[in-house]
Amino acid sequence: ATAAPVATEAPAATEAPAATEAPAATEAPAATEAPTDDPIAALYQECLDNGAKVNLIALPDEWANYKGILAAFGEKYPGVEYPVASPDASSKEEMEAVQTLAGQDDMPDNVDVSPAIAQEMVDAGLFESYVLSTDGEIPDGLKDAGNFYTAAYYGIIAIATNTTIVSNAPKTFADLTKPEYNGLVALNGDPRESGSAFASVMAASIANGGSADDILPGIEYFAGLKESGNLGGTDVTKETVLSGETPIAIDWSYNIPGLKADLEAAGLTVEVNFPGDGIYGGFYGQGVIKDSPHQACSKLWLEHIFSDEGALGYLEGGAVPARIEALTEAGLVTDDMKTNLPPDELLGQVAFLTPAQIAAAKTVLGEQWGPMVADA
Repeated sequence: ATAAPVATEAPAATEAPAATEAPAATEAPAATEAPTDDPIAALYQECLDNGAKVNLIALPDEWANYKGILAAFGEKYPGVEYPVASPDASSKEEMEAVQTLAGQDDMPDNVDVSPAIAQEMVDAGLFESYVLSTDGEIPDGLKDAGNFYTAAYYGIIAIATNTTIVSNAPKTFADLTKPEYNGLVALNGDPRESGSAFASVMAASIANGGSADDILPGIEYFAGLKESGNLGGTDVTKETVLSGETPIAIDWSYNIPGLKADLEAAGLTVEVNFPGDGIYGGFYGQGVIKDSPHQACSKLWLEHIFSDEGALGYLEGGAVPARIEALTEAGLVTDDMKTNLPPDELLGQVAFLTPAQIAAAKTVLGEQWGPMVADA
């Protein structure tokens, strides 16, 4: 994951990413044999018997309500620790951590990565295949054919504006080119590493005559924004939006509710717009890391985020849970609960890129982003 906070610098290859302090585990229940008719209870017991810990990475509090989802996990499964290393790491840095820390006790057990990095990890053999108990309720477009990763949530690109500083908030990608936004526009990281920034370039491409098969117009768009001076040189974080350093942030829709709450708590105002000229949706995939130290607890974490409770936690954070159709049919989703989601008419336009389309776009981005934008 990366976004409404963003990618920090990658940790040195030989150094473990700094971990946030693990929440104090509540006392585990006495070890009793799990009922055979409850596979999740059996998995919980297996987790308790095998380390009682899951090493997580890159889950910022504001990102899709991970603060609430993590807290719910701790309450639901007492005795299991869930430290989050490098909360602001990019998807690429997550993959690097898995490779760098292989065989160590602090190796990530699970990840939350963009589709592009998820596919790279599949190709590199870094995932352990796992079929979720809720697998039948998850659309095929949100899971790997071999069950190496499954996407718990998705969203679309949004533009968040600190209107205390910028009174006339841009509503479209076309608006962002106006001279009044000189130096005010920011991406959430480098699109060659950050899933959020990659999605922003794809959305800009769609807004400028490109398509799922052609990312170049999006690169040209940001080259123009940089040349005009509108694209600033600072990546989006909660702190930079609050300070006004990056008052116009292009980011995932599900990062906005947390950011908006922070801005309003600081006495600032914010306006959120979904650029109708560039509708692009994307998911983040989660999976069990092969040969990680806490396999059972990693699977238990997956079961939690795909459970009704976990899915509704994403919904609260403005993310569309993968199981939203099943949840809605079960009467668990009300209109009030969808307040933080983009409008249905925009979500209905989302078509996820295939792994081949993502790979092709990444190749062009890798070749052109440096000379046209980053180093120009």
